[in-house]
Amino acid sequence: MPVALVVVVSPRLPGLLGPEAWQALAGRPVVALPEAEGTAEALRAAGWHVDDVPDGAAAQARPDAVVLLTGDAAAVPGAEVVRGAPEPAGARLLDVVRVMDRLRSPGGCPWDAEQTHASLRGYLLEEAHEAYDAIVDDDPVAMREELGDVLLQVVFHARVAAEAGPDRGFDVDAVAGDLVDKLVRRHPHVFGDAGPRDVEQVEAGWDQIKQQEKQRRSPTEGVSRSQPASSWGAALVRRAGRAGLPTPEPAELPDRSPEELGERLLGVVAAAQARGWDVEDALREAVRRYAGELDAAAEQRTAGR
Repeated sequence: MPVALVVVVSPRLPGLLGPEAWQALAGRPVVALPEAEGTAEALRAAGWHVDDVPDGAAAQARPDAVVLLTGDAAAVPGAEVVRGAPEPAGARLLDVVRVMDRLRSPGGCPWDAEQTHASLRGYLLEEAHEAYDAIVDDDPVAMREELGDVLLQVVFHARVAAEAGPDRGFDVDAVAGDLVDKLVRRHPHVFGDAGPRDVEQVEAGWDQIKQQEKQRRSPTEGVSRSQPASSWGAALVRRAGRAGLPTPEPAELPDRSPEELGERLLGVVAAAQARGWDVEDALREAVRRYAGELDAAAEQRTAGR
């Protein structure tokens, strides 16, 4: 007897079936290929009888007209196909978690198994820089790859943390949950009743909510000191301006474009190199002093209230 229907199911989301798929299963014997084992187990747990078959040919050889659960619409050529249910966006992220679980579990990769937060931290920075370069180059192929490498680092660290003790442990769902909660909380104009806002209002509201959450006493708190000095300084100046704290006196900027500014800055780098000075170190020291000044100004303002 031929296969009556082929129901294509998700290997990542077992039991995800839509109304049409449930109707297809009703009153018919059901068999499952290996890639549909998750859905088969979910159906068995709900009281359904599901037989396993190794391939489409074995399903075709059955004496009764069966419904075949599979992950491949072409498993039985010519058979009528019903889609179990469309996978939601992001379903492949489950595969990333599953692969990482395999790599870190017994019998997986010995290199992956011995990594720690400390041993991985350099890779996180490296992958972030490579993703940044791909964005600057406007290379979508490279962006796709490098952002995947950044995602790997997130999942890797979450898996390492999941194996830690109860006082340090968290998993990838906790990371995702915290992120979702933060995004919803900091976008009351989208998820709440704050009403429409323009970009400036959104930025101001984000800072206000963040301040309430973190209870930070100074704009320097929470700004990474390991980033390049120019980025560090820009972040502090931006935060100080929003907080109404002192910002450095802007230098004269005769350049008419970012390209001209870049050329002049490169000339400064060359001149400093000729004197044996390190521009990054010099700027970092200036930013460090400015951070100290901001902390003092914030503390003084707090004391004066």
